[in-house]
Amino acid sequence: MPHSKFHASDTFWRLLKDEAIKVAAQEPMLSSYIHACVINHHNFESSLSFILSNKVSDDVMPAIAVREVFDEAYLLNPEIVESAVIDIQAVVARDPAVSSFLPVLIHFKGFHALQIHRLANYLWHKNRIDLSLFIQSRNSIASGVDIHPAAVIGKGVMLDHATGIVIGETAVVEDNVSILQNVTLGGTGNEQGDRHPKIRQGVMIGSGAKILGNIEIGEGSKVGAGSVVLSDVPCCVTVVGVPAKIVGKPDCNMPCDSMQQNVLADKDAV
Repeated sequence: MPHSKFHASDTFWRLLKDEAIKVAAQEPMLSSYIHACVINHHNFESSLSFILSNKVSDDVMPAIAVREVFDEAYLLNPEIVESAVIDIQAVVARDPAVSSFLPVLIHFKGFHALQIHRLANYLWHKNRIDLSLFIQSRNSIASGVDIHPAAVIGKGVMLDHATGIVIGETAVVEDNVSILQNVTLGGTGNEQGDRHPKIRQGVMIGSGAKILGNIEIGEGSKVGAGSVVLSDVPCCVTVVGVPAKIVGKPDCNMPCDSMQQNVLADKDAV
């Protein structure tokens, strides 16, 4: 059965731990690291909080203190953990360079950045604004991804390669979206209020794209690499250029899954 069929975190954890045990046996140099990150833990959330707290910590803020906050968030909001499971499954399903869960959990900074944001967002809604901004800052330094704590991000989201991604305060990214490196979901100036993009389900945003302002990228659409999008994009179209224009339709209903980067292949669908 393919990985994407598994949704229960306990089943997922057993599969993940089995992968970790095999890798630890095959690669002795990684054995102690994999034991510390995965094998020594009793469930997925314990492993995840250990990995992420060590990524966020610094000389002033120790990992043990940060981990307590992750553990609190996971206990009080178990849907954060379920979202993390679905995020890993999305990466395995969409990235041809990945065939197992373990590398995503321990190596992929796009996955890490998204899970650290989920903590910052939890803190933001608890009115722990200063701590949420600290987590955002550490996330930016550690992963090269800058997501405002108030930004709303769904599950099944893949930040592929991730370096240079910027997501503004009032942005919304719905479930099942793929975003490549150097993408900006930003504003158009110093205006206040709702000023950032809304990315609907199934969308794929190519590397280097800039989507600016309180605009909507419709469900199932594709934004080509390097495009600058300044106005609403309808559902199920491909846009490309500066400024972006409709050039065709994606070859599937969920561009986030196919990850087809060549927008020229979409032109015949117009």
